[in-house]
Amino acid sequence: MVKPAYVKLSHDPTPLEMLADWAAGGTPGNWAPNKEYKAALTRLTDLMNLYKCAIMETETRLKVLNARFSLEKERNPISSISSRLKTPESIYEKVHRANIKPGIDELIENMHDIAGLRVICSFVEDVYQLVDCLERQDDIKILRRRDYIANPKPNGYRSLHLIVMIPVFLPEGAVDMKVEIQLRTIAMESWASLEHKLRYKKDMDPELLQSISKELSQCAQLSSRLDTRMQTIRYMIDGFDALDEAAIMKQYESEDIEL
Repeated sequence: MVKPAYVKLSHDPTPLEMLADWAAGGTPGNWAPNKEYKAALTRLTDLMNLYKCAIMETETRLKVLNARFSLEKERNPISSISSRLKTPESIYEKVHRANIKPGIDELIENMHDIAGLRVICSFVEDVYQLVDCLERQDDIKILRRRDYIANPKPNGYRSLHLIVMIPVFLPEGAVDMKVEIQLRTIAMESWASLEHKLRYKKDMDPELLQSISKELSQCAQLSSRLDTRMQTIRYMIDGFDALDEAAIMKQYESEDIEL
């Protein structure tokens, strides 16, 4: 039996090369057979391009919806869209952290956030309207929906997360790809961004961390009330068709926000 030729690099491996070695069955200090490694590297390069195309496709769908809302309702529900393609280095770290079985098929099956978009809306109602529009597109499949707006995380985090399967149309045909979409309001995004910066500072005293966690939770409640009030103001400007006037006044009387 002929012994397989193993990979020998003349340079320090790149994160993509390390990921290909993992996918081909290599272990730290013992690189995978050359043939399997090269096949994995080629497929991973193609896969990352497909995820990039999936981001472009999803962003286009969202921009089309935003344009139609602008025409029909004279307002834009989307304030901004940002996208992120997970780096090979980040993927490599996560497959080991999550103990994902080596292999590209296992990677595709078990990692849902390689391609991601964050959609910032003006109002909570806009978030749900956009999700409803996506759900009604017959070639998009919602694989997972987690509503942290209706059910915030214990730390106060609010957002609506979707994992969707969306077709990417290539010269040789359509390929279904997974994309994570996070939808939140401007207030939610502001809180999440600041929470991330404050909470993850290094060498923080445990007592101080507990105090900060409490403050951040209270800020999340204020953020939620801000969203409610801004939504109410919009209803008031548009007229009371969408919301009963008495309910609006009761809301103002019952909510006492202390800064």
